[in-house]
Amino acid sequence: MILILNLLWLVCGGFLAALVWFAAAVLFALSIVGLPWRRAAGNIALFTLWPFGQTAIARDELTGRGDLGTSLFGSLGNIVWLLLVGWWLALGHLAVAVPLAVSIIGIPFAWQHVKLAGLALWPIGMAVVPNGVASSARPGE
Repeated sequence: MILILNLLWLVCGGFLAALVWFAAAVLFALSIVGLPWRRAAGNIALFTLWPFGQTAIARDELTGRGDLGTSLFGSLGNIVWLLLVGWWLALGHLAVAVPLAVSIIGIPFAWQHVKLAGLALWPIGMAVVPNGVASSARPGE
């Protein structure tokens, strides 16, 4: 079922959304200053390309220890990201999610866009992992 959903996702706009994320990653890679954001955008681009069966989770929640992306520096990076491109990417995902949510068939795809919109606002310090790994890291879910 995950394979079918991912293939339908690609046909119904997921491929285009992933291209936008890849473009953001390439733009950030053009400067040394943008490299931390390139990594986040690249990870989300891959997640956007094949979202069903995967979950974005905070790295410190996943590993049980902090790192540079989950520290104060990661939060500052996320604030810069949010002001520069995060809100644009989130609005784009929400603009696609609303018409998809109107039809019953589009609801799973709309939900993925809503999750990606949230991730677009605060991406640094996140890891994309299979659903099983995420659920074992969060025992209460």
